[in-house]
Order: sequence, then C-alpha cells, then structure tokens
Amino acid sequence: MTANENQEMELEALRSIYEGDECFKEISSVSFQFRIGDLVDTKAFIPDLTWPETYPETAPQISLDAFFNNRISAETKQLILLKLEEQVEVNLGTAMMYTLFEWAKENQEALMENHKPVVTAVTSSSEQMSGSSTGKKKEKKEQLTKSQKRRIISRTDNKGELPRGWNWVDVIKHLSRTGGKDEE
Repeated sequence: MTANENQEMELEALRSIYEGDECFKEISSVSFQFRIGDLVDTKAFIPDLTWPETYPETAPQISLDAFFNNRISAETKQLILLKLEEQVEVNLGTAMMYTLFEWAKENQEALMENHKPVVTAVTSSSEQMSGSSTGKKKEKKEQLTKSQKRRIISRTDNKGELPRGWNWVDVIKHLSRTGGKDEE
C-alpha cells in the first residue's frame, strides 16, 4: 500500500470512531485536533497533529500551539510533546492517530502533574466568578447619579414602564463588531 492509501484508510477509520465526539476535530484531511480532558478542566489540552506526505512511515508533526493551550506553561508543553514523540517512535510505520489520542487520554494526569495554569485575563475572571459563587453572595446595590436617574425617568411612560424595545440589541451592529459564528 502507498502512503496515501494508508492515510485514506486511517482517515476513514478516525471518522467512524470519533463520529459525533466533540473532542475530535478534523481541521483538514491531514490535520487533526483532539481535546484531552473537559473544557472546564484546567489540565485539559489540545494536541494538533498533521500528517506529512509520507505518513505513517514518517512521524506526524505535533503541535500544542492551539489557543486553548495558552494556559499551559512552556515546560509542561515541552513535556507533553516529548512524551507524545516517544509514542510516535514506538508506533512508526503503523496508523497511530487513535493510539496517540487514547494514550494521551489515559496518561493525562501524568502529563499534567506539574502543571500550574498560566494566569490570563480570561481564566482569572472566570476563576473569580466561580470563587465568588461559592462564598456568600453580597449584591451591592448600584448607586445612580442624579443625571442617570433623570434619564431613566425620562424614558418611562406615565405608568412608570419602559417602552417596548428599549433594551433591544441592534443585531447588524452587534455582528459587525463581534463577527458571527462560522457554520461548520
């Protein structure tokens, strides 16, 4: 069998094995990502594997450059890459994607045992929110200035109710700022 035939067979097998699995993502016919761990797990990571033309006779390219992995320290990334490359060497010449993904799932704890999350603005704000929900909730009443109170009163009708649609979002304006979700 040629390398391309082996790749086609492995691609078909991967599609059937991981059909409907939200952890597996086929970027292209030769590039794949697989999330190891849950989305909310701080020890989760996504290896990105790409097949060269002569795969499986040559090793796939392994990367941890996905944005999801930004919270992982450089030392931990190096360890994960080193261990995955060791597994590649053992399986060289055979279809190994499934084996690599499953090995990473089984050894996630060992790979991430020295992991200390890199604090970013996104993770720190979510951790603060989760931390505040466990403690007693003290809702601080919002203090309004006189001008803010006047504006609220001027927007209400004679019954003290706001007019219909006062807080609607301009959908076109919103999407032009944020960009819509890409359909898959």
